[in-house]
Amino acid sequence: MYIVFEGIDGAGKSTQIQMLSDWLEANGFRVETLVEPTDSEVGKLIRKILQRPDATTQRIQKTLGLLFAADRMLIMDKLEDESKIIISDRSFISSLAYQEPAEWIEVLNKYAKKPDLLILLDLDVKKSVARTSGEDTFENEEFLTGVKRNYLKLAENFTCEIIDANNGVNKVSSDIKKAVAPYLGICPDCIP
Repeated sequence: MYIVFEGIDGAGKSTQIQMLSDWLEANGFRVETLVEPTDSEVGKLIRKILQRPDATTQRIQKTLGLLFAADRMLIMDKLEDESKIIISDRSFISSLAYQEPAEWIEVLNKYAKKPDLLILLDLDVKKSVARTSGEDTFENEEFLTGVKRNYLKLAENFTCEIIDANNGVNKVSSDIKKAVAPYLGICPDCIP
């Protein structure tokens, strides 16, 4: 199974992925986690460009679209491994939510693997800005409001569970486990 976590910056994806991974392993599943961008040379370049003040310009957005698609291709073999559950911190869905122009991003990601399950961590924009203030040029309320709207619209195209990420860490974790459990044949009512 290929599970993707998405959401605006600061939604708690990394924390929740670790908690879900630990829980799945404790229940006998083999799990591998991925992060986009990766630690490859392409991923490092992406992180560097995201720090630039001009990262939101059309030219840089198109360049980032190409780089994210290239970085994504480097992990495609891992996504085909059916012997374990792959949990990814972001995917091509992030590119569709964050980058423009949408038509360009769709073409670049035409062959990207679609998740079996999308977990969308829905966080209030003001909380996002407070949690991530100053990390990169994308962390402002106006921009993130548009990204959040994009995510909610994109969620309609996938098997998706929308989780309220405004709650405490343990409540969010429990909600995620209850959402994932039926897809894996685990009784959701057995989860505290």
